[in-house]
Amino acid sequence: MKPNQFKTELIALLPRLKRYALTLTRATGDADDLLQDTCTQALANWKKYDPSQPLDRWAFTIMRNGWFSEQRKRKVRMGSGQTPIEDMHDLSDNHNADEHLYANQVGNVVQKLPTDLSSTLLLVAKEGYSYKEAAQALDVPVGTIMSRIHRARQMVSQSLNRGSERGDKHE
Repeated sequence: MKPNQFKTELIALLPRLKRYALTLTRATGDADDLLQDTCTQALANWKKYDPSQPLDRWAFTIMRNGWFSEQRKRKVRMGSGQTPIEDMHDLSDNHNADEHLYANQVGNVVQKLPTDLSSTLLLVAKEGYSYKEAAQALDVPVGTIMSRIHRARQMVSQSLNRGSERGDKHE
């Protein structure tokens, strides 16, 4: 793969990388920093990329590893932790107001899930990864993906059901 082709394909991934960064960091500023670091790392190591593999998986792995590294550094420095994300705007591609509102409610619930569950759910439900592809991207067994998806769906369903019992859910 030539450098310009690599750059073009990486640029096309930016919206998806941004969503994944928001899922990992749960904060817009941290997500922007993580996205920039990921792109810098990918561009610096583009020759190590194996074109027979999907670029998105490679970039998601760089991002995930970068975020874990940053978390370790923060713990060592005893700096500030994660800041909650204000809201997630890119959950629905449909412009129907009711569906958009419900998608935002689901997005808010998903953002409150533990990071391992929310990032797994994002890769499978939003990005369309198979369980096997998500397992490869996250470097975990397929059974772990299945378990995380099951737990995440249960938690989202329970939270939305509690909201509808309080009258919060918009139907």
